Amino acid sequence: MINKVILIGNLGKDPDIRNHDNGSTYARLTVATDENYKDKNGEWQTITEWHNVVAWRSLAKIAEQRLQKGTRVYVEGKLTSRSWQTKDGETRYITEVRANVIRALARGKSTSEDIPMQDKYDMSGKDSPGPSIGGKAEEEDDLPF
Repeated sequence: MINKVILIGNLGKDPDIRNHDNGSTYARLTVATDENYKDKNGEWQTITEWHNVVAWRSLAKIAEQRLQKGTRVYVEGKLTSRSWQTKDGETRYITEVRANVIRALARGKSTSEDIPMQDKYDMSGKDSPGPSIGGKAEEEDDLPF
């Protein structure tokens, strides 16, 4: 079975950093992705989808240091769901992406899709900037994965 999520989007606000009861640090991120299409009148429309992302421990600390509202990010993780009780006894549910890789992506000068390799920051817990896939830069394409 596979449970894998990959998102490329923009942060809707600064990371919300919190500490769990057991002392571990986590970050809550809100990532917006857009889908563009032409409607029946030939006009371009945009649908924005908001995603809740959670990063734990060192990944959360790095997100706090390097990310801010508006940053374009690459997020890789798994989809999780949980529930809790409100103070009023009401049950609430949420679906989140539990991140294991977050990369800040630089916006290109010519189009918003240009993502040069040297402008990537791998925040998978490693401290060094640059590409993390296979330890070497991709030569032919500029895809973030």
